[in-house]
Amino acid sequence: MSNDVVVALDVGGTGMKCALVGRGGEVVHAERHPTLAQRGPEAVTANILDIAAGLADRARADGLDPVAAGLVVPGVIDEGNGIAVWSSNVGFRDVPLRELTQKRLGLPTALGHDVRAGGLAEARLGAGRGQRHVLFIAIGTGIAAAHVVDGKALGGAHGAAGEVGHIVVRPGGPACKCGGHGCLESIASASAVGRRYVEISGEAGVTAYDVATRAAAGEELANQIWTETVEAFADGLLTAQALYDAGIIVLGGGLAEAGEALLAPLRLALAQRVTFHRLPSIVRAKLGDTAGCLGAALLALDHLEETR
Repeated sequence: MSNDVVVALDVGGTGMKCALVGRGGEVVHAERHPTLAQRGPEAVTANILDIAAGLADRARADGLDPVAAGLVVPGVIDEGNGIAVWSSNVGFRDVPLRELTQKRLGLPTALGHDVRAGGLAEARLGAGRGQRHVLFIAIGTGIAAAHVVDGKALGGAHGAAGEVGHIVVRPGGPACKCGGHGCLESIASASAVGRRYVEISGEAGVTAYDVATRAAAGEELANQIWTETVEAFADGLLTAQALYDAGIIVLGGGLAEAGEALLAPLRLALAQRVTFHRLPSIVRAKLGDTAGCLGAALLALDHLEETR
């Protein structure tokens, strides 16, 4: 059995999921740490490097051989040059994370996008395993997707592929953080669903999961908002399917926690909309919030193979 492991970090706006992962995708050791984004991007970078170095040291102390590292972060990522170009959650602006990590750890390092990495893991190890054309959609504070073909996540010409959250599904609709109006994200993200319920009801602290639960229990307002959410999402998926022709759509993130309360009506709504398109399977993600970290490990292993 190989003692080789890779150091994997999934850096989020609030927390980091970190692991030592074997060549077969098995997690040997896992840790979670706060990102400390409130301290600024330089502190976040130092924190990432310290944690990565600590994981490499932990591996060696346990008789393992760290052979590469993989980092994934949110925002706009220049994967080819290893630069975190921009991230509103973490505050990065043109941070050469790959170079900094390689220098600190002395290991080949890959840098990637968190959602694309999550999609990669779901396609190879999770709900999309065995499928050639996988569209992974993460529905949380925002909505983003990863288009994975034959086990490779496609980033596009500028690293911005998969922004299905900014398909306009309701022209002139709610304002979106991107500056547009009526984007799918402004209506069907977990944050948008909870916010809409709070605005109408005046009841504070209601989440999208609460709305789904109340809709299932027959509450009229929750049912109205949930139906609007599903209809908007189906419109977005129709456009996505016209563009990507996925064999399977894997839904992850907070809103997917609703399970069949989301999936069943979404499958029906999409089926009612399609004309010549082939209907994809629509399933819930399997890897939960570990997908990004596993994806970081896969990127590290891929990078190691490519640089040999």
